Amino acid sequence: MYLPKHFEETRVEVLHALIHAYPFGTLVTLTAGGLDANHIPFEVDSDPRPFGTLRGHVARANPVWREAAPDAEALVIFQGPDTYISPRWYPTKTETGKVVPTWNYVVVHAHGAPRFIDDRAWLRAFVEKLTDRHEARRPEPWKVTDAPADYIDKQVGAIIGLEIPIARLIGKWKVSQNRPPQDRAGVVAGLLQEAPHSAAAMADWVRRSKSE
Repeated sequence: MYLPKHFEETRVEVLHALIHAYPFGTLVTLTAGGLDANHIPFEVDSDPRPFGTLRGHVARANPVWREAAPDAEALVIFQGPDTYISPRWYPTKTETGKVVPTWNYVVVHAHGAPRFIDDRAWLRAFVEKLTDRHEARRPEPWKVTDAPADYIDKQVGAIIGLEIPIARLIGKWKVSQNRPPQDRAGVVAGLLQEAPHSAAAMADWVRRSKSE
């Protein structure tokens, strides 16, 4: 990933926070047939330090757990907010005219060798943890134990666990840090006038980020 220094985010706790907020990652693995991509919700654990561990699961019918090259590093991409940035939002447009459109985005790349886990106890515990986290904010959270035990046993048997100790963790926060303060303020104002949720989310990232 092309990563100018002023867009680099290295704080592990910040990178983990983005993964926690946007857990639906793209898992890219190397197979005999070339690169393969799968889209999976992940949990991130801070241990072992410094970068932690990713955990997820795939369908047993998904060939990725048989075809991923052994010991080869995989890449998991976590995409945060992204949005188009109009040069009309920059006050410097009226001063120099030297402005162009761009795209702001926040992304984390996690690298590591995946380990696939065919263990019912591990899978049952992981599925319960994943479900509990995503149901936690609901007024009446659904629990795995709400379903018949034999049905859950069958569903657990249809999946394979995935664990990736993170060897490298790279963050890119392209959120207008390279613009002067007045242009950054203009970006926030412009984004807040946009309808999509992603635009409002990006305005918050620009507001909270540091300029170069």
